[in-house]
Order: sequence, then structure tokens, then C-alpha cells
Amino acid sequence: MKKTITVIPGDGIGQEVVAGALQVLEVIAKKFIHTFEYKKALAGGSALDATGIPLPEETLTYCKQSDAVLLGAVGGPKWDSNPQHLKPERALLGLRKELGLYANIRPAKIYSALVDASALKKEVVNGVDIIVVRELTGGLYFGKPSGFEKRNGEEVGFNTMIYSESEVRRIAKSAFEIARKRKKKVCSVDKANVLETSQLWRRVVIETAKDFSDIELSHMYVDNCSMQLIRNPKQFDVIVTENLFGDILSDEAAMLTGSIGMLASASLGGNVAMYEPVHGSAPDIAGQNKANPIATIASIAMMLKYSFNLSAESDAIENAIEKVLSKGFRTGDIYTEGTTLLGTKEIATKIVEFI
Repeated sequence: MKKTITVIPGDGIGQEVVAGALQVLEVIAKKFIHTFEYKKALAGGSALDATGIPLPEETLTYCKQSDAVLLGAVGGPKWDSNPQHLKPERALLGLRKELGLYANIRPAKIYSALVDASALKKEVVNGVDIIVVRELTGGLYFGKPSGFEKRNGEEVGFNTMIYSESEVRRIAKSAFEIARKRKKKVCSVDKANVLETSQLWRRVVIETAKDFSDIELSHMYVDNCSMQLIRNPKQFDVIVTENLFGDILSDEAAMLTGSIGMLASASLGGNVAMYEPVHGSAPDIAGQNKANPIATIASIAMMLKYSFNLSAESDAIENAIEKVLSKGFRTGDIYTEGTTLLGTKEIATKIVEFI
């Protein structure tokens, strides 16, 4: 198989974790006789510094012409004072919109070797295996109008939360289809007791569920869900929710696993999918060989499975991650006494060895 991947390292630790992921992808290519070609591109702060804008047209062109996109991380305090349209994070929103990536798939699975690394009790998190399906191109992040203005002599900021039936239906359908390959359970999370958008959301999800009679559907308010993820996370299998709620809940679910540095994600919906770790650019440890590359490496595994239909190759990466952790190798974010502390490069090399 021959595939072209647009690689966007981005900012901060993005450069380091992407390098580790590509190292793993190369050994997969060699072992399973594939060819992966890479187009390096700029987005985020690095693009701002080089071109003056967070998402250059050249990057979008590369992405649209590729078979998949691998993204590291964007952002950092260097650009915090930039106006809204010149912040690194605008690149993420632009990529999602231009590529039509409406479904963000975020697994939160605890590796058996990391049960003790979680902040919660072992009996609470052992066996947790959740997928958060987050709607990615609607809601507050994209709704219009938004901005700043003067009202009654003072400045106000405003955003608009808006969803259409078709936007809700397609993300609900994605969640039900994923659930069919798992435990056949979907929990739809909203705030239907307060928000009209959530009332529409719930009605459309219930209607869509009629085409998936084999799936058990439940509903939960977002504030209760945030509590239940800590109280009893094993009750969940697939969670589907809107953009803002999904952003928050998926990060909360990530911490059940011990570190946000462990969590991969896939953004699907268009012709070209994008894969990225859930974590940010962590500029405080950038360039120090301290970052955990496992989330980005696991994102490569998702790319192989979802975009290229290479399940054996994907499983080879997941199995290697599991073996590295079971042997006690750790980066600083998941290190505990009695384990072996390694750097970004060394963890990636260990995963390569096990593959």
C-alpha cells in the first residue's frame, strides 16, 4: 500500500511527539511492506511566525491532496496577545471546517499497567474503556454572531450556540455505528433542561436511534455526566455530545487513564481524516525530551485503522504500547516509583523494538 500523509508538527512538543510517531510508522511500513510519503506543512504558531497567518493556503492544499493528516499540537503563550483571528488555535478550527471533520473520536482506555497511575482508586478505573464522540464543527465554536462590542457603556463578549437537525443526525449516526462494534450502548449528553439547542439535540438523537434498534440509548445532562465520569466511569461505553461539552468531557475522561499524554484522537467526516493527540503543545517542556509520545503514536494506530483499513498494523502498535508499559517504561507524566523513567525519543524507540 502507498499513502501520502500531510504532517503538521505544529508548536511546542508537537515537533518531538510527531517525530516519535513517524519513527513508529516507518517500522510499520518496513514490517508490513507499505510506503508512506510525507508532506511537511505549517499550522499554528509556527505558521504565524513564518507566514503571518495560522493556516496557510499551502497547508490546506497539501491536506486536501493527502490520504490523511497527522497533527502534533498548536499554541503557546508567545501568541496569547494576538488578536482572535491570529491565534494559533484558529488553525485547528480552520482545518476542521475546510476538511469537513464533524466527528471527533476520542478513546479513553486505561492500560492495565497504568491503573495505579490514575488519580482515582484502582477499583473505580480498572477496565475503563470509553469513546467520546464529539461534534466538531458546530456549536459555540462556530456559531455566528460572535465577537466583542460596547453595550450600555461597557464591553461585552458574545458567542452563539446553534445546531441544525442534519448536524445532530450525522454525529448521532456516527456514534451508533461505533457502538455497534462495541457494547452497543450510547449515552447522549446534553443540557436539555435549559438549552433549546440541547432540546433539539435530544429529539433528533431519539429519532435517529429508531434506525439502530439494537443500540441501547440513554440520556444524561452534562453536569451529571461530569460527575458520573468520576463516580462510576465503567457505566459508559460510547458518549456522544456537542462541541463544547465534548471538549470538556473528553479531557476529563482522559485523566481517568493517568495522563492526557496517553490519549489519541481521530477527526472524521470528510474525504481526508485528521489524527492528533488530545494534549496541547506544553511549551514548558518543549525541546527537553520529556514529552510523552504515546498519544501521537496511538493516533497513528487510529489512522491505520480508520483511514487505511490496516487493522493488523494498528494492532501491532497498540500491542507494542501495552508491552512497553507492562515492562515498566515511563515518561515523566506517568512515572511512579519502581518504574523506569525514559525520554520522548527513548519511549518511541522502545515501541519500535517491540513492533
